Amino acid sequence: MLHYQSRLFDFLPFQLERYAKATMFAAKENGQWQSYSTAQVKETVDRLSAGLLRIGISGNNMTVEQQDKIALISKNRPEWLMLDMACQQIGALLCPIYPTTNVNELEFIFNDAGVRLAFISGSDIAAKVSDIKDKVPSLENVYAFDELEGTISWKKILELPQPEDFEKLEQVKATIKAEHCATIIYTSGTTGFPKGVMLSHSNIVSNVLNSVKSFPFEEKPNGKALSFLPLNHIFERMVSYIYVLSGISIYYAESLDTIGENLKEVKPTLFCTVPRLLEKTYEKIMAKGAELTGVKKKLFYWAVALGIEYKESNNGLLYDMQLAIARKLIFSKWREALGNNLEFIITGGAACQVRLIRLFTAAGIPIYEGYGPTENSPVISVNCWTKGGTKFGTVGPVIQGQEVKLEPDGEICVKGPSVMQGYYKRPDLTAETIIDGWLHTGDIGVFEDGKFLKITDRKKELFKTSGGKYVAPQPIENKLKESPFVEQLMVVGAEQKFVGALIVPSMPNLKEWMRQKDIAFTTNEDAVNHPEVLRLYRELIDSFNNFFNHVEQIKRFELLPHEWTIESGELTPTLKLKRKVIMEKYRDAVERIYS
Repeated sequence: MLHYQSRLFDFLPFQLERYAKATMFAAKENGQWQSYSTAQVKETVDRLSAGLLRIGISGNNMTVEQQDKIALISKNRPEWLMLDMACQQIGALLCPIYPTTNVNELEFIFNDAGVRLAFISGSDIAAKVSDIKDKVPSLENVYAFDELEGTISWKKILELPQPEDFEKLEQVKATIKAEHCATIIYTSGTTGFPKGVMLSHSNIVSNVLNSVKSFPFEEKPNGKALSFLPLNHIFERMVSYIYVLSGISIYYAESLDTIGENLKEVKPTLFCTVPRLLEKTYEKIMAKGAELTGVKKKLFYWAVALGIEYKESNNGLLYDMQLAIARKLIFSKWREALGNNLEFIITGGAACQVRLIRLFTAAGIPIYEGYGPTENSPVISVNCWTKGGTKFGTVGPVIQGQEVKLEPDGEICVKGPSVMQGYYKRPDLTAETIIDGWLHTGDIGVFEDGKFLKITDRKKELFKTSGGKYVAPQPIENKLKESPFVEQLMVVGAEQKFVGALIVPSMPNLKEWMRQKDIAFTTNEDAVNHPEVLRLYRELIDSFNNFFNHVEQIKRFELLPHEWTIESGELTPTLKLKRKVIMEKYRDAVERIYS
């Protein structure tokens, strides 16, 4: 058996020897699913590596500063991981960038990294790169995965290699060591300029192997994963290497808008997601349930109520009998909508509502929540599908190979082989973040039942009221988002006398409520200012305030007419709130709360 435990690109020949799959990757091209076998992928990766060597790209036996940097700005597609592995084999550093990154940040990243080549997809990204090209002295060429005017096709590189380039490739590969930097990931974060996180082969490989052992992932040569979380984020990228190692075929969704359709076509056995997308799925299911009538409607709501009471274990004989009926009559249709083949879903990136985890798990679609920052490659902990390995409302036990301690203020610190090498060209920030080998995550947490890690807040997001009391916004926000009338919400109140909230209503549910109350709907703006609607949300807030102590209760709120998105700038690419941006953008609304 091939040795695969040191460098990321070694997983590819391992799969070729072990499984040699007919479909390693698949994507829709001109409306049809196009498959790429393991042998095809291996050949393309080697040809791409050799072609890059031919045009002078290198990085073996060099310091991180000397390694050539290659930017990749593209939606998920087979070429993404092919380029990733091709760069790894020659020691070049891939710098993946979110397609939604604005032009100013793009220019900063290209210059900070000293990008030599850029690989892109889509005319919108081509336009952005074209805008900054003259401001990036290091940038030599831009290659496109699609046929785009004014760009060179990436296939041109595949045509370059001569026999001697493949010989050179084998020599170069032999010199790449596990401790060599494999990638620089610029994290946009919720504040300030992006920071380049340097991750070595051994950082990511150790996280892959420890996650596989801890969860555990079984070898599944017939398994299929649907990939739609951005590969720019280390979570989806690391998990993709788990798929490669475990023999799971990767199917790339066309876009976030086509996930529902792609799930039915691919019928995956698993996928990774963020809570926001699970919330959207839940909202669609509930909207369909609301359209039912008579006995069907009663059965639907009975099943949902039953599911929300689901426990990790020992639900009792009567409950199990009722659940079997609910699964047959109601939940079977949920499974069908998700392809009818799912074994589990893994979620991370932000806190997931506990009732959603209970409900989907009760429906026979287990959801396992995990946690970890980019700086840890990323996984620190995950709920496991072994007996006793899950506790709802936590991010699970710490995975093998990681050591976790909590600081006196509750900050989670981690030590282990997957802790980053540091921030690129920022030794000052590295020294602040990694102290005596311990990565300080900035997240606050507790351990429940001795082994289950629970995230309670972000250290930087805790705020103090003018009365000197600390408030943790996340638990309040997560609780209120349980209401079908709340789409998004941000708690405010730093240095103020009381806690307030900016609320984006769930417009479909609000419209339906207005229809039932014979209130005419004209525009979102009119709806959020209607006296009856404001009364509805006041009563809603009052009912939820009972869950919190006096200082945490929301006294006043503002309803906002439009959803926060990545494109409009209020959300990070992993769908976290950009609190500073929201505070600035909706300053008038916040001032009205405190006027």
